[in-house]
Amino acid sequence: MSPFNAWVFLKGLETLSIRMRAHARNAQALAEWLEAQPQVRRVHFPGLPSHPQHELAKRQQKGFGGLLSFELKGGKADAWKVVDATRIISITANLGDAKTTVTHPATTTHGRLTPEQREAAGISDGLIRISVGLEAVEDLQADLERGLSRL
Repeated sequence: MSPFNAWVFLKGLETLSIRMRAHARNAQALAEWLEAQPQVRRVHFPGLPSHPQHELAKRQQKGFGGLLSFELKGGKADAWKVVDATRIISITANLGDAKTTVTHPATTTHGRLTPEQREAAGISDGLIRISVGLEAVEDLQADLERGLSRL
């Protein structure tokens, strides 16, 4: 690693804990909001009491992180309507950084699996994964509402 890259890396580490708290706070708020939406079948986020390992996560973790996923009541076509409607949230298969990113795992990260393999892994056609960033959570909700309203 070059000296400059090491310096940039160290500068990022200085604020990592603050940024992670903000990611987790935004993810918690977004997960709670998604859970209340009629188009959503289920939200996967350990910070929600409805998550099967919520109590374990509370005991083992200081926070619940910034990654969540949710399943729509519809399938792949509905998932892409939501994903394609986003303007603030970036469509990508990576886990993001300070910006919120979204992906449809069944056709991206897990697209090479058979439908049976995806089902065994818990990857439904209606599943959407979000790596929640540092934007205002109200803006993220409005971005997702744009897509959910199309269903």
